[in-house]
Amino acid sequence: MAGKKSLEAARRRAAELRETIRHHDHLYYILDRPEISDAQYDKLYRELRALEEEYPELITPDSPTQRVAGEPRPGFSEVEHLAPMLSLDSGDDEEDVRRFEARLRAALGDGAVEYVVEPKLDGLSIELVYEEGSLVRAATRGDGRVGEDVTANARTIGSVPLKLRGAEREPPRLLALRGEAIMLIDEFERLNARLTQEDKPVFANPRNAAAGSMRQLDPSVTVQRPLVLYAYEVMAAEGLAPATQAEALDALRDWGFRVSAETRTGLQIADAIELHHELERRRDDLDYEIDGVVIKLNDLAARERLGATAHHPRWAFAYKFEPRREISEILDIVVQVGRTGKLTPVAMLRPVDVGGVTVSRASLHNREEVERKDVRVGDKVRIQRAGDVIPQVLERVDGPGKRRGPKFRMPRRCPVCGTPVITHGPLDFCTNGLACLAQLKGRIQHFASRDALDIRGLGERTVVQLLEAKLAASVADLLSLREDDLVELEGFAELSARNLVEAIDEAKEVTLDRFLYALGIPEVGTQTARDLARHFGSLDAVLAATREQLEAVPGIGPKVAEAVSEFLASPGTREIIGELMKRGLTLVEGEAFAAADFAGLTFVFSGGLESMSRSDAQELVRSLGGRTSSSVSAKTDYVVAGKDPGSKFEKAKELGVTILSEADFLKMLPRGSR
Repeated sequence: MAGKKSLEAARRRAAELRETIRHHDHLYYILDRPEISDAQYDKLYRELRALEEEYPELITPDSPTQRVAGEPRPGFSEVEHLAPMLSLDSGDDEEDVRRFEARLRAALGDGAVEYVVEPKLDGLSIELVYEEGSLVRAATRGDGRVGEDVTANARTIGSVPLKLRGAEREPPRLLALRGEAIMLIDEFERLNARLTQEDKPVFANPRNAAAGSMRQLDPSVTVQRPLVLYAYEVMAAEGLAPATQAEALDALRDWGFRVSAETRTGLQIADAIELHHELERRRDDLDYEIDGVVIKLNDLAARERLGATAHHPRWAFAYKFEPRREISEILDIVVQVGRTGKLTPVAMLRPVDVGGVTVSRASLHNREEVERKDVRVGDKVRIQRAGDVIPQVLERVDGPGKRRGPKFRMPRRCPVCGTPVITHGPLDFCTNGLACLAQLKGRIQHFASRDALDIRGLGERTVVQLLEAKLAASVADLLSLREDDLVELEGFAELSARNLVEAIDEAKEVTLDRFLYALGIPEVGTQTARDLARHFGSLDAVLAATREQLEAVPGIGPKVAEAVSEFLASPGTREIIGELMKRGLTLVEGEAFAAADFAGLTFVFSGGLESMSRSDAQELVRSLGGRTSSSVSAKTDYVVAGKDPGSKFEKAKELGVTILSEADFLKMLPRGSR
């Protein structure tokens, strides 16, 4: 009985400690108002950990001790979001905001309209899912429908509650919310200082630091990075019915989340514009990076009526800040060769601080862009960060009496492999395909990507290691990698090496459309690869096709036909394809070009579907030989109208395009296709 009493006493004390520690976590991480010293907190934490070590049965998934990072994982798994994580319509001009307001009022009709305005945080968008008040999943935004499971990393962030609070309102049974994982500016600077001392690469800006830290396969790295989570949207909930965004934000605060103190509620559009200007003036004084404000309709019922396009909600608008600009000098113009062989001139700049980020290089995009701006080595130029992220040369700043350097000329041969360069309009290309070493890194990454061979665990870091160790002189070398080769690389052990080799072996059987996409043919995306596979049916037929035969493929015009023909005719490409086949790559028939029930038909989907997601419906049409489009034209055969179909539905009626209900579409599907 003594043991029984001891266990019960331990259970009560552990519960008491967990509640106390959660209380102090909330004060420290959310409210920035600690009530006890670090030493007192550590004492409570050590006592709880000791109890759980003595009685492992007392450990709960949401215990504060379970924030400790676990073992590294071989790769991120994919998860589907409970609700779509859409991007935002945006602009940086006041007139853009006025047009948004006019569209919104026209759709809602007469009546009072008020907004909530939130700072547009510059980090990594995250979905958090709670069941019965406990964190069960965290995922990156991904493509908006499917993201990467980063639950283990999210659990290491102090401002992510493992267990929801309920001081004023009970948490819902199921809650999905959207937040932004960011790094505060002071913490970012400290992190870069530490990385510099350790002779490691530093991050360009807090946004990159947050994204890179959140997507670490090893949570023990993430736990060392000072990330913060700000919550800003309830995406789905059971048992929760706030009437406004303001109420939803209050609920998030009550459940234990950080919500930006700069958020303002009950505003008119003029107030929102003024707050944008105020925050733009104060942005350098804030603790974190923002690149604008988000203006949201406060009334949630009205939001439901407005709905969303395929890309963004109609009830929100991102009013961006003007890009930051500074003046620098072009020290050199170098030419880089990309994955597809495209030659890109890059301005090497005298380092200049642009909005807290040191910029030392900026893309000049192509030959015509250099000629249009007439920038040369030695010129003073105005630099801006587009979207506060991508550096670009805005214009030349004339200096009186200064002799300018010679005009820039694109090389006639690839600066890496010496192959003659060809031009397509303003663009220049190396035609040596997969045999050009400058293209190899990007080619291998593309070859292994999800829509290509889908080799799990072969990310950028591993590709760089393979190249540095001279284990991959071509994409074909991937198929010959052995466990013995990989265990010599940093970060690889027997298990991770075996997992990668097994993933490569599984990927050796691939459909023709995926293989064509994997080759990285210029102008060929996943849809064009499907079109080619469906039309020709075999690799030999694709390789033997003339430019005229390629142009006859539905959906392929002269420009694409020329790019495909030249790429596939390259001796280097032919050699690589031969090597891949020798090393075990096998083409198998897949549904992407085996069926043709919808051959020649173009479908457009508008509004939400009940039986499947819209992306699944589009994939289904393509698998049956049809095509999908994001816009309605006279060439559209069918528009499938789901819930709240929007402007595409109206355009279809104007053009006389056949409109199908979801039930009509399902009846068209051949038996066994779903």
